[in-house]
Amino acid sequence: MGVPALFRWLSQKYPKIVSPVIEHFPVEVDNGDGTTTTVPVDIGRPNPNGEQDNLYLDMNSIIHPCSHPEDGPAPANEEEMMIAIFEYTERIVNAVRPRKLLMMAIDGVAPRAKMNQQRSRRFRSAQEAAEMEQAVAEDNALRTAQDREGEGESEEHKQMWDSNAITPGTPFMDTLATSLRYWVRFKLSTDASWQRLKVIVSDATVPGEGEHKIMDFIRSQRSSPSHDPNTRHVLYGLDADLIMLGLATHEPHFRILREDLSTNDVKPGHCRKCNLPGHMADQCRMVPLPKPAEKQMAGKTTLKPYVWLHVGILREYLAVGMNVARLGLDLERVLDDWMFMCLFVGNDFLPHLPSLEIRENGIDTLIKIWIDNIKLMGGYVTFDGQIDLLRAQVVLEGLAKQEATIFKSRRQTELQRDAAAQRRAQAKERREFGMSSGFTQGAMAQSASAGVRHGNDVAMDMNAMILQMAGQPLTVYRPQYAQNLPSRGSGPSRNNLMDQPGATAMHDVLRGGEFVEKNVKVKPEGTVFSEDRRSMWNSSAGVLGKRTWDSVDLTTGKVSYPPSVRDCGKSMPSMSSRSVPGSTNGDPHDLSLEGTVKLWETGYEGRYYAQKFHVSSDDVLFRSRVARAYVEGLSWILLYYAQGCPSWTWYYPYHYAPFATDFVNIGGAVSFDKGTPFRPYELLMGVMPARSNHTIPKVFHPLMTQKDSPIIGFYPETFETDLNGKKYAWQGVVLLPWIDEKRLLDAMETKYHLLTADEIRRNTFGHEDLMFSICHPLYEEMMKTFFHLKGGKLQMVLDPKVSGDLHGLISRSEPYKPDSRLEYPLLTTHKKFAAAEFNDSVTVRFVMPELKAVHRSMLLPGVVCDTPVLQNEDVHGIRGGASRVGRSQGGNGFIPSSARPSAEQRNSTARNGSDRAYGNNNNYRGSTVRGGSNRASGDKNRGSTYNGARSRGENGLVYRRPF
Repeated sequence: MGVPALFRWLSQKYPKIVSPVIEHFPVEVDNGDGTTTTVPVDIGRPNPNGEQDNLYLDMNSIIHPCSHPEDGPAPANEEEMMIAIFEYTERIVNAVRPRKLLMMAIDGVAPRAKMNQQRSRRFRSAQEAAEMEQAVAEDNALRTAQDREGEGESEEHKQMWDSNAITPGTPFMDTLATSLRYWVRFKLSTDASWQRLKVIVSDATVPGEGEHKIMDFIRSQRSSPSHDPNTRHVLYGLDADLIMLGLATHEPHFRILREDLSTNDVKPGHCRKCNLPGHMADQCRMVPLPKPAEKQMAGKTTLKPYVWLHVGILREYLAVGMNVARLGLDLERVLDDWMFMCLFVGNDFLPHLPSLEIRENGIDTLIKIWIDNIKLMGGYVTFDGQIDLLRAQVVLEGLAKQEATIFKSRRQTELQRDAAAQRRAQAKERREFGMSSGFTQGAMAQSASAGVRHGNDVAMDMNAMILQMAGQPLTVYRPQYAQNLPSRGSGPSRNNLMDQPGATAMHDVLRGGEFVEKNVKVKPEGTVFSEDRRSMWNSSAGVLGKRTWDSVDLTTGKVSYPPSVRDCGKSMPSMSSRSVPGSTNGDPHDLSLEGTVKLWETGYEGRYYAQKFHVSSDDVLFRSRVARAYVEGLSWILLYYAQGCPSWTWYYPYHYAPFATDFVNIGGAVSFDKGTPFRPYELLMGVMPARSNHTIPKVFHPLMTQKDSPIIGFYPETFETDLNGKKYAWQGVVLLPWIDEKRLLDAMETKYHLLTADEIRRNTFGHEDLMFSICHPLYEEMMKTFFHLKGGKLQMVLDPKVSGDLHGLISRSEPYKPDSRLEYPLLTTHKKFAAAEFNDSVTVRFVMPELKAVHRSMLLPGVVCDTPVLQNEDVHGIRGGASRVGRSQGGNGFIPSSARPSAEQRNSTARNGSDRAYGNNNNYRGSTVRGGSNRASGDKNRGSTYNGARSRGENGLVYRRPF
């Protein structure tokens, strides 16, 4: 998921970083005999987007939309999923046209810090799937009861595919790994434009997140003395943190490729998920369409366009926005500091600070503080992925000075926004009421006899006459006075009007009564809610219906409705925006964080810790522990982005973040134990709910379901989601019990001897494969080493001149045999992919070089940066915006004495790798990783080392062995 809203915020603030992708598609040629031939895209032709060398695919960003699409019908089976993945991947390759390398990385076992988020997502996904299936079953039952012709009466409900299967160790991921290898071999054997391309496949058996395995590869290649510093990289993925990872490589020729999610190909008034009218996406239950409509929709699926995010242009923007040339700073070190500050607004491993939101320009706030204090701090906050905690505290102290003001300003903004939205909603309701009576609002007047007058014409308003109570002023029921009605126990609250369809809300006000349905409850403040999970699919006109005299109780003034009208007229929270137990549904501010903690009022710190952490409001020592754990998290993440995983076992042990005011005396070294990753089944047992146990070997099921299981508490059937001031449940905090690693592993140890041979295979770590065509120059070199020489060698160090600038170690792959047949791994009747008589590709094991020193935040010698894109007007706009955004209360400001630099001076720091300012002769206080035997040091700063099992190659380079 990465950093929520970061891509949108960056693209709006720095518009030139985004550009459209020019695509070519296969062409259908008529053969003249009624048949057609598909002419594929020739990726060997010049690229209209500019030539690119290496393409890296974060495969999970492809697997998810292909296996359970949000904007179309789901695939019928796993084979259709695999073919969709093949076609989607080929489209990306056709757009990028890499000249040297394609790397496909699937998420393997993640570090423990990420597993906590994976656990939350999967429990929430299982809960939503259960609710959706219940809604579909209710809808099918309703259709049967109403005898709707042709709407699912004879169709059996098909169970939804569980997207939680996209987790390392499941049978689905095993099938995916086999299928991807088949498809790569198929392309290398049948597509001439792939013959010069090398492909690395890192499947889910290789530990690590997909994007971070890609970063490990880039760093390993960059460490080689013969690496080309002008290599052009493209990384495909949807996570916003890929932007920071691209910056962390310090490779200036870097692009992010992603779908343009801003395009809207849904008809107005239609749901973007199912493309049906009558409801929005947050109320969608994805009820299966009838088969003819489903086929029709599938034929009209529109491809979302791609966009580039140019990391090189983002570097230009940040150089200007952070005054690099004016202050004489090193851009590479400044970029690391910028990434550090972005960690506070959101990431996959820590909750964001309560006072910082991207949409409120939280990053700009921190940049302003950083600029005001850079000289006061005496240097940069970070150094090669490590944090100087004393300097970081200066930035946090600057934020702490503004924290209370930020909360008050946020509250004022929210009240103003909601008041404006309420006025718009009420104006719309008044317009709709006037139009429904055949009169305009401006000309409408109501007489004492409860009629509506327009000129000389009078129309009787029967609703008003029926509902007028004795002793009540008539104006109470006039729609033009509805906005001033007080909230009453028997009617909807003013704020609740915004949560109901317009006509329904207005009639609730006009009735002043309550539903008589027994399962509808009216809360004291007037919020109507129902235990029924049914969504409102009918239009407001259909909901209201037509009242009859028989439906009116003249003694009480209450109106009863038919069951279908009662069910649809209730104000019900949708599945995507439901509240947690204990939170209210009336006032949108009356949520668990904003409503009870009341951050805008004095004493919010005590209320926050008492309600969120369940500790005494004056327990200062506990706050210090939370802040210290958060600091460890910041150190872990920055090392993870810049150097690789510093610890497989560390995690942040709280659901919520501290305040900026809690970071007091945070100096001191932070160290991590490297540890080892979980095995695939251990990951599954740590992140899966019991509902998804079909993805786990059956021998482990009793541990998740039986009451006497020693770890049954890890798998609650129900759980709370704290909205924490947010609007939708997916934004909330899932309150699950933490996994005790020792208890989990001890319980699983009793079941391992019951596993089958195939299940044991799926629980082992794998390796990365290098695949290439027999037409590639590397083929002859490999054959001489492995097969032609007497006895044959078991491994070979790649020669970059032969391999096309690829560095590493290869060894024979046991399943590979020269001149073998290419078999299709799935049972299929599909004609596009099938078995081939000859497999004209080679598969070998690949091991990337291990870094002999830390990854340095600097440009490599010989790099040639692109011509600057920003013009003077862009620079003035950035600086003008920076002066209006952010806050200057953060520290001691200063006025630089340097004159305004030219365009050449602004980009001069991008043309050299010198560590000019503040990088030398500073005694660094940062993070270390225990367990390393070698230490890289320089400029009197301590570095980090990462070691594991090592083997020395023929050229003296050190290579990593797989786990």
